[in-house]
Amino acid sequence: MSRGRAWPAPDSRRAAALLLLLLGVAVGGRGSGAAAEVEEGEEEAAVDYGAALSKSLLYFEAQRSGRLPHNQRVRWRGHSGLTDGLQQGVDLVGGYYDAGDHVKFGLPMAFTVTMLSWGAIEFGDDVAAAGEWGHALEAIKWGTDYFVKAHTEPFVYWAEVGDGDTDHYCWQRPEDMTTSRQAYRIDRDNPGSDLAGETAAALAAASIVFRRSNPHYSHLLLHHAKQLFEFGDRYRGTYDSSIAEARSYYASVSGYRDELLWAALWLHRATGRAEYLDYAAAMADEFGGVVWAMTEFSWDVKYAGVQVLAAKLLLEGDPQALQHRAVLEQYKAKAEHYLCACLGLNGGNGSDNVDRSPGGMLYVRQWNNLQYVSSAAFLLTAYSRYLSAGAASPGLLRCPRGAAAPAELLALARSQADYILGRNPLRLSYMVGYGRRYPVRVHHRGASIVAHKANSRFIGCMQGFDDWFGRGRANPNVLAGAIVGGPNCRDEFRDDRGNYMQTEACTYNTAPMVGVFARLHRLATAEEGCRRRGAADEAAECR
Repeated sequence: MSRGRAWPAPDSRRAAALLLLLLGVAVGGRGSGAAAEVEEGEEEAAVDYGAALSKSLLYFEAQRSGRLPHNQRVRWRGHSGLTDGLQQGVDLVGGYYDAGDHVKFGLPMAFTVTMLSWGAIEFGDDVAAAGEWGHALEAIKWGTDYFVKAHTEPFVYWAEVGDGDTDHYCWQRPEDMTTSRQAYRIDRDNPGSDLAGETAAALAAASIVFRRSNPHYSHLLLHHAKQLFEFGDRYRGTYDSSIAEARSYYASVSGYRDELLWAALWLHRATGRAEYLDYAAAMADEFGGVVWAMTEFSWDVKYAGVQVLAAKLLLEGDPQALQHRAVLEQYKAKAEHYLCACLGLNGGNGSDNVDRSPGGMLYVRQWNNLQYVSSAAFLLTAYSRYLSAGAASPGLLRCPRGAAAPAELLALARSQADYILGRNPLRLSYMVGYGRRYPVRVHHRGASIVAHKANSRFIGCMQGFDDWFGRGRANPNVLAGAIVGGPNCRDEFRDDRGNYMQTEACTYNTAPMVGVFARLHRLATAEEGCRRRGAADEAAECR
């Protein structure tokens, strides 16, 4: 449960750096992590974005809480949390466990679904071309079904089931849970605008995804999204001020203002109603949307995402954007600050850019850094598309230290995806189950203990620590598709179950990469087709 500075490169090196990015080459030293030995002379395997996409969506099935469906593909998991909400007289069965524990934290779960939905909206054709559209819908719906359940009254939302302190005291399979399943809620007297706003954003985004295939369900999601936005805006406050149990694990450091802007823009996109865009424009300064220049985007800090959504309206010539052009230009400037920071093209002091490791990984924080890598890769990929499809196409990203073409943004996103998938100094895939080498001692209760279906003997709270946590051997179950926290700023990584800062995987690490992998797979497939047909091919995708 987790939380940029400069990477200066003289302008004369930018062309070479771009070439390396386009080729997907990870630059830098070999690192000294203990997770894998790099064999001299070993050839680098080709990156398979299609396989990465498939495994990404499989991971969400391993994180399911509740009664599992008959088509469940992760067979080592079983039913769990079947009495969630019973003490409070509500049905809170379902949803996702956030990481390697069994608490259902509302804020990161909602962000996970927002990012899955955004990926499906922007890159749905690419997901479908890879044959994964059905699995993407299932991953989103498993979350949205739970959000609808948890929204029991217009101004009541159940924010969390379980608490981190008692949960972390035990090491058990979800099927054996003996820890508290106390549920916590936000309401008029105990507000949580950040949680209500993020959940509204998730439901609004998901309503777009289901609009054609399931219009009734889409309407239901939008109904709840509107109510939750009104709830969050009318009764303002941070959810972790109302629910102390969340504070040690998912504290709302950025406050609730970014989530309310985020929700408003998603509701505008879902409904086309000007009132939501009017809100985002009117509150832009007071809520920091045009004030904060960010170098991160995460489950807590949504400003960069808000700014990119606002910039999209301008780039694509949305008719409703005209009356708010001045404020949307300010949003766009902040969005481009973030993207330029990722590219290392902002001026000023080092804090204006995102750091990079010697091997080329974007680096924000020691704890679970790959969450920031995956979210950056998504925004870079999406903005590359917006620039390419904009009214002034082809557009350029104009940074203090030079302009960047859409291909350059996509190249950086690709380099980060490749780093995750093993093109790094350790040649270690940080996606579990992908490639020849990947972490095998992931900090995950269910994966680290023999599957309940293989051995149904009850494993007690402390017995899991004694018999399974401390074992040096690989986990008996492969948590395929999980993206772990990843290496430090020197590309070092220690594959140890107790090293939770690096070996714990979270749903919001993988969620943004679904869209990225889908896009890269489609492009790689097209490139391969062009190579086979020959360089003289005049097809549009070959030019």
